[in-house]
Amino acid sequence: MSFGWCSIGRRAALGFAAAFALGAALAQATPFLVVDADTDQVLLQNEATAPWYPASLTKLMTVYVALDAVRSGRLTLDTPLVMSARAARMPPSKMGFRPGTEVTLDNALKMLMVKSPNDVAVMVAEGVSGSVEAFADEMNADARRLGLHESHFVNPNGLQNPDHMSSARDMAMIARALLREFPEHADLFDIGAIELGARYIPNHNGLLGRYPGADGMKTGFTCPAGFNIVASASRSGRRLIVVVLGAPTARSRNQEAADLFDRGFAMGPSGVSLESLPTGSGPPPNMRADVCLHRSAALIAAAEEEGEGEPSPGEAGHGIVPAPLAAFFAATRQIQHTELPVGRIRFDPVRVYIGPAPGWKGPVLGARPAATQTAAAPAGAKTLSLDSATAITEGDAGPPPRHISKSKWRLRRHRLRRTAAHKPARAAAEKSEKTSSTN
Repeated sequence: MSFGWCSIGRRAALGFAAAFALGAALAQATPFLVVDADTDQVLLQNEATAPWYPASLTKLMTVYVALDAVRSGRLTLDTPLVMSARAARMPPSKMGFRPGTEVTLDNALKMLMVKSPNDVAVMVAEGVSGSVEAFADEMNADARRLGLHESHFVNPNGLQNPDHMSSARDMAMIARALLREFPEHADLFDIGAIELGARYIPNHNGLLGRYPGADGMKTGFTCPAGFNIVASASRSGRRLIVVVLGAPTARSRNQEAADLFDRGFAMGPSGVSLESLPTGSGPPPNMRADVCLHRSAALIAAAEEEGEGEPSPGEAGHGIVPAPLAAFFAATRQIQHTELPVGRIRFDPVRVYIGPAPGWKGPVLGARPAATQTAAAPAGAKTLSLDSATAITEGDAGPPPRHISKSKWRLRRHRLRRTAAHKPARAAAEKSEKTSSTN
């Protein structure tokens, strides 16, 4: 009898220790969420509706808007998009294509999900909607339609802007919408690497090839946002979505996501849905002091390219679980713990290319003026657009392409503007001459 009571007491103590460890872990953690992608049941969450800077997780919404445009027939995956001067000026991470470079939408989306290039995100936005601003309007319209509450988008790439925000819950809802509405494009999110010419470019998602069943989706980093991830994984016919925001390092972000998957797959239904979570409010926190204050410029630059970077002190080596849930796993041995291996994995790359698809006869899309601007233009005037490496968007003060000197660039800009200004008057004079000679 005494043995039985001791056994019960030991189990009770372990349960209390586990609950205490989980409570302490949650108190220290930044936002995270685990949701069943099929039932919408929230399995675990902490501050899931707190407004947060999404960084490059934004590109999931960019892909959603682009695929929605394909679905509505506005363009196709083979439609070539043009790199504008504005897009080419974006800071890293970027592909570095020169203005005038053409890339099909299909190749652009693959680059977005693997390399996360900010220049290509702007190229997609301008190709789909004509401008970054018009594309952001579409992002916000789709956000309202999908039922997002904390999200407001001002650009397609997630570069820092105080008005650009989302939440763990909203990002999970975008991921869920992508998987449900575009199942035929699910392979976009689990590409391990792409190959462009001789370049081998690996995906920054550290769960791919490391966590059993991981099949997507996107990572993101800025100093104010910290290290973010939206990840999906499947096991025994069940698919979960995990969101982690504001982790201090890429490695801790990845391991925390793995720990949350382990915990989520061990749980049953919760009865709490994504939509039932209370709406968050207030400005997103700035994680710069926690994430970048003690990092060198080189490490920050590497992180901005969304690479793993060098391990932080205390992270090097094996056997360390830096995630906030580590204490919980230590107290509950019955839950499987998957420790992610360190080191790079070589994937069979998916080939991408620049230029139009072979035999393409359709339009090439790029930055273009809004309908109101076109309507307001003088009769007979032509609106200039950047449809080649040597064309100039009116009012664009960007740097010249590498093959054109600054003096020639300024001269060409002046000539184009002068020509555009004089064309209406010249056309009117020619018409008048023609009329008088006819009479």
